[in-house]
Amino acid sequence: MAENGMDADIFEQFIEQLERYVRERLIPAERDVIESDRIPDDILQEMKDMGLFGLTVPEEYGGAGLNISQYARTVRCMSYAAPAYRSIFSINVGMFNSAIKNGGTEEQKAEWWPRIAAGEIACFGLTEPGSGSDSAAMQTFARPDPSGNGWILNGTKRYITNAPHANVALIMARTEKEALPKNAHVSAFIVPMGTPGVSTGSPDKKMGQSGAHISDVMLDDVHVPGEALLGGETGKGFIFAMKSLDNGRISVGAASTGYARRALDSALRYANERKAFGEPIANFQLIQQMLAESETEIYAAEAMMADVTARADRGENILRKAAAFKVFASEMCGRVVDRVVQIYGGAGYLAEYDAERFFRDARIYRIYEGTTQILQLQIAKHMLRDWAAEHG
Repeated sequence: MAENGMDADIFEQFIEQLERYVRERLIPAERDVIESDRIPDDILQEMKDMGLFGLTVPEEYGGAGLNISQYARTVRCMSYAAPAYRSIFSINVGMFNSAIKNGGTEEQKAEWWPRIAAGEIACFGLTEPGSGSDSAAMQTFARPDPSGNGWILNGTKRYITNAPHANVALIMARTEKEALPKNAHVSAFIVPMGTPGVSTGSPDKKMGQSGAHISDVMLDDVHVPGEALLGGETGKGFIFAMKSLDNGRISVGAASTGYARRALDSALRYANERKAFGEPIANFQLIQQMLAESETEIYAAEAMMADVTARADRGENILRKAAAFKVFASEMCGRVVDRVVQIYGGAGYLAEYDAERFFRDARIYRIYEGTTQILQLQIAKHMLRDWAAEHG
């Protein structure tokens, strides 16, 4: 299904305003976000008022109706600032919205799209203490309520982004004891976080990304009505989750690309201001090599992003390309921030300079929404499957 998205001229105006907002409002507030480990309430409210929580929700449900290309550009723009700003709305506009769009009933769309567009915060419960990439090991279980209406959920989800602030969770749970082909033992449930029996752990202490929070979500005999089952049928949850992960991977790729650009701009400024042997270090060829390599790799990621999102908007199957973009962009961002620390030299290791923070913040991009290694296996599996189909 091709996506038209927002009118192109209006979108360009929106991006221009957003770039100004990032520069003039979000970047100056970063120190505050880092020191308090939270986004200030007034900024959070501004982001909601700007419609950032409903970017991809259709207009008739209160959202901005962006297509995938526009959504990725918006994420990249926001990701020039500290990662917490993207993190707080990313699940709404990425995985939660995508799952509702791909799998929700008309009633579920009518209930949840206006709510997330208005700024109710969503989280996505797939990972568990004993299962991340391996869904067959999932322990969270949903059993039919003996009273005849709805389901009872039990289990624990781990490393759940936004869980401490979320109003609603999309929870993946087994509805069959045995592991079934194509993960048909996994279903998806829309669970308001205020439901009795739902609790969250303390936010985990992390290497980087201050102000963005993750925690456990505990489900203890949580009763949800029948209409909480996404799409109204069991065994489809994993398929919806995987489809929405394409979207999540594009978001992480776009975030990696935006943050790499921020780090490189910072290094460029530092190299021009810092003097050694009587001249700016930007004049030294080995510094120039690191700048040039970083510029080249960011350009490659930007080109990949433009291609994969255009394909998604044309309705192509982008599973393999979304994975490739996420792998390349996240690994690229890791290389760029490493060079940026090197360009800063001794100062790059000190917490008072930005380079050290960029280095820590970027490390998670190679892990969440599918580790580089799992995605490489997935890309190869699909390559081999396609080859076998052509040569069978």
